Amino acid sequence: MPRVLILGGTAEAAALAEALSDLTGWQVITSLAGATRSPAPVYGAVRRGGFGGSDGLSTYLAEDGIDALVDATHPFAAQISAHAVTASAAVGVPLIRVQRPEWKPEDGDRWADVPDASAAAAALPRGARVFLATGRRDLPPFASVDAFFLVRLIDPPAEPLALADHALTLGRGPFILDQELDLLRRHRIGWLVSKNSGGSGAFPKIRAARSLGVRVVMIRRPELPAAPTVVDVSGAMAHLQATLA
Repeated sequence: MPRVLILGGTAEAAALAEALSDLTGWQVITSLAGATRSPAPVYGAVRRGGFGGSDGLSTYLAEDGIDALVDATHPFAAQISAHAVTASAAVGVPLIRVQRPEWKPEDGDRWADVPDASAAAAALPRGARVFLATGRRDLPPFASVDAFFLVRLIDPPAEPLALADHALTLGRGPFILDQELDLLRRHRIGWLVSKNSGGSGAFPKIRAARSLGVRVVMIRRPELPAAPTVVDVSGAMAHLQATLA
């Protein structure tokens, strides 16, 4: 009776939990870090909150009898991905990473590739009207930028945002192209700041920017420690079934 721990929070993690729950005798536990107050429903058992670093994760894997660990976290969740590699090696539990392909610029895109949020903030001209789609944790570098920001978050912020001129919109993907086109037009957006998350759920904003000639400041992914990696749920299923057969 294989027990699989999924480090989740993404569409791929939810889809994998559902697929594994359909396998007779398999037990799946999805760990959610608690970054959003109202996460989307997940099949199987759910664990909320952190583990206390790689040592805490190692202890959990050993004491809970986990047979395989799946890192299906966001491509920018570098810390937990590093902890997963360390914990997996420490207790000998096999690890597989599910990492969706990153977006690539296409004809008509006007991208500036930058390493982090601070560099993205520095790339914006004074007086720009910016759709800031980086998530709550990456907002601080933009506080000193003289620009208008349209900020999209999943949850309402607990405190006012530290941005002098901004508007707030709430939403959880997947989004649709017409929505994104309307949003950019209504707020007269000329710049988009985005993480290179990959996947289809957030891609319509990239298509909308291309269509309207909006400039994109794209934050590239952090480097992650090496781990066996697949790009989708079907690859993860095949790997797990082969590993735990």
